Amino acid sequence: MIRLGILGDIGSGKSYVANKFGYPVFNADHEVSKLYKNNRKIFVKLNKKLPKHIRTYPINKKQITEAILSNNINLKKIINIVHEEVRKKMKSFLKKNKKKKIVILDIPLLLENNINNKKDILVFVDSKKKEIQKRLIKRKNFNSKLFYKFKKIQLNPKFKKKKSNFIIKNDFTNKGVKESIKRILKEIHK
Repeated sequence: MIRLGILGDIGSGKSYVANKFGYPVFNADHEVSKLYKNNRKIFVKLNKKLPKHIRTYPINKKQITEAILSNNINLKKIINIVHEEVRKKMKSFLKKNKKKKIVILDIPLLLENNINNKKDILVFVDSKKKEIQKRLIKRKNFNSKLFYKFKKIQLNPKFKKKKSNFIIKNDFTNKGVKESIKRILKEIHK
């Protein structure tokens, strides 16, 4: 099984690109949302660490946002609790898809949390900053303070780009992305 890790800046279109490959995708953001809604164990752990903020189950994004914005340490506390469970979900996903030729890992902190392995093929989604900002502002519930908190814990995009095996220029058109994906898959299958 070939593991493709999708890297890029916040808002660069990583999930969009990941889904265009046509192979099973492990989307960490989606998994985190499900954990907040459906995992009582996560609620109990977060409630214990952040009782002022995480008060009701299912956990809503507003509680998480308040916790992160109120204190610099809270984001790390949340990540430590949530990522342990995300790793379990990823292992389950990989086991379920072990017969697939390729799987896609859409995990924002793939390198930061050492979730990748040496054999992973890394694909960097490169987008223009102006385009990213335009798209982020349009997002429902976009919070610039929260955005900068997440930006601080991420590796520099230039470093991620350098570490990558492939780069996809995401001009936010279907055609450009599809052509890049076709080229990458052709290279991988050589």
